[in-house]
Amino acid sequence: MSDSIQLRELYDGHAQALYGFLLNLTRDEADTRDILQDAFLKLARRPQLLEGVADRRAFLVRLVHNQAIDLMRRRTTRRGHYEQYAAEYTPVFEPGDDPVQAEFRLALGAALGELPAEQRSVVHLKLWEGMTFEEIAGALAIPPNTAASRYRYGIDKLRDLLRPLYDEVISHE
Repeated sequence: MSDSIQLRELYDGHAQALYGFLLNLTRDEADTRDILQDAFLKLARRPQLLEGVADRRAFLVRLVHNQAIDLMRRRTTRRGHYEQYAAEYTPVFEPGDDPVQAEFRLALGAALGELPAEQRSVVHLKLWEGMTFEEIAGALAIPPNTAASRYRYGIDKLRDLLRPLYDEVISHE
């Protein structure tokens, strides 16, 4: 199989999930597109990077995660700038027709922005990509227990942040 066909299949199979992961991490559509493009350009120029890779999804997640962290580090000129990106609201979820769902999606996107990037990454990979803690650990180059604890802390914080919305919905039923 030619490298271009392999790259196309890799892109078709993983780009959408990687885009969602990066958008949740960077909170910026332009940065997300740039990082994704750079990652696939890197693979197009150096297809040998994929040789011997058993779990391509985990490899791609690690690749784009590292590129996102590198981009943010390059841009960091003062303490706290990295978390400022996360706090800026970029819609992560598509709007829905149902007003209750739309409000929940808006609140969930904002709540995700409140999480530290490390927790947000793990929560995204667990909930939206369905990865195990072992897979997340491999993708982010962290121990599985660290992945599990970041997930637990992230979920606890999301629960606290979304509790007022839940209470409001319950009180209107």
